[in-house]
Amino acid sequence: MAVDYLVIVVYLAGMLAMGWWGMRRAKSKSEFLVAGRRLGPAMYSGTMAAIVLGGASTIGGVGLGYQYGLSGAWMVFTIGLGLLALSVFFSARIARLKVYTVSEMLDLRYGGRAGVISGLVMWAYTLMLAVTSTIAYATIFDVLFDMNRTLAIVLGGSIVVAYSTLGGMWSITLTDMVQFVVKTIGVLLLLLPVAVVKAGGFSEMKAQLPTEYFDPLGIGGETIFTYVLIYTFGMLIGQDIWQRVFTARSDRTARWGGTVAGTYCLAYAVAGAVIGTAAKVLYPNLASADDAFATIVKDELPIGVRGLVLAAALAAVMSTSSGALIACATVANNDIWARLRGIVPTEGEQHDEVKGNRAFILLMGLAVIATAIALNDVVQALTVAYNLLVGGLLVPILGGLLWKRGTAQGALASVAVGGLAVIGLMAAYGILANEPVYYGLLASLAAYVAVSLATRPTDAAVLTAWRERLAGRAPEPGTASETVSEQVPAAQ
Repeated sequence: MAVDYLVIVVYLAGMLAMGWWGMRRAKSKSEFLVAGRRLGPAMYSGTMAAIVLGGASTIGGVGLGYQYGLSGAWMVFTIGLGLLALSVFFSARIARLKVYTVSEMLDLRYGGRAGVISGLVMWAYTLMLAVTSTIAYATIFDVLFDMNRTLAIVLGGSIVVAYSTLGGMWSITLTDMVQFVVKTIGVLLLLLPVAVVKAGGFSEMKAQLPTEYFDPLGIGGETIFTYVLIYTFGMLIGQDIWQRVFTARSDRTARWGGTVAGTYCLAYAVAGAVIGTAAKVLYPNLASADDAFATIVKDELPIGVRGLVLAAALAAVMSTSSGALIACATVANNDIWARLRGIVPTEGEQHDEVKGNRAFILLMGLAVIATAIALNDVVQALTVAYNLLVGGLLVPILGGLLWKRGTAQGALASVAVGGLAVIGLMAAYGILANEPVYYGLLASLAAYVAVSLATRPTDAAVLTAWRERLAGRAPEPGTASETVSEQVPAAQ
């Protein structure tokens, strides 16, 4: 496997080189956290597709195809649907807000009283997302080098932390573009056709497998509905996704670039399910469905190509891991630490802001690696994170965008009631049960509507400022133009 090793080593070295190059460009808070808000359609589409299609979408998507057939595509398919919905209905307005975090959006909409609580929920979600992505390195490096689990996590995690800390979003954007290309070539153009051919084509696959493997709804209606609630709605409100929307240079880029990325996700979902179905024909008795990806890559691909496809899996994990890491650090610094210290982040102290955010990425990266080493059940951890995210934050975020009668008290009640309901229901029904997210979301909605209607409407000045920002007519917070506009009336 010397050639395969060489491919992987060159890939990892390239990631670090791009981190160094990104460091030369990230000279301000905006450059470091959101790539200066100037990504064009091609880079925006590639990086957005890269971050949402992680190890779970690649290795897990193939595993679901192995277990359920073509209907195993639904998990990744609902991710694509969520990205399409975000891009078509919300991305332009989100991009025009010119903020850095979801909590800053809530503060703008409700008058500055929802930030810390929502920040804590979002921080927990992004931390666990980064942890679960980091744990996936163990699987990939075990296939490649028969490496110890802890060493694999430290190696993979250290590379991601290094290039993310050096150049922030610029480094992550550049590496994500490479990862997008590697995934496209490795999974869609190489592994997919090879798997189908090795399995004897679709006719042989149909002859070898039960008919339910080719039923689009074979995975079950309740499972599909749960995927929609967790992943489709999760795409609408996750800090890791919003932070990529903030990088778009225009409304049009956010809308159409995201639409292209969402469509790509739909194709990737089908490809993963087909590869898993082919693996079921070739290896009908694997101990675990999640072994399907690594097994078909090791046994069916030629030397060199095998290294490229394993690099594609590594790319999928790294893109999600780095995106979640910078989101986690941004929330920790801007929404929690700065607010607890009574500091309002501005653009005025650019170099200090970069140093501070760089330090938080390093700190959160070390925490992610340590947690990944200690944690065993990543599925349960990620389920907790997504349940809290959707159950606690979906209603106040979408309510703020769609319903002008929503109030700060309603938003806080929604976060508290939804979050506590999810936690209590997970204790009662089990962490992996569907009921916690169902009932937690309903409780969050009821609290939001009831408390909003029972309290005074949001101040008219706050709503006016909010509408100006949504329309793109207000300057970015902390910029010189905003400062001047606030000083002119006082001088008069």
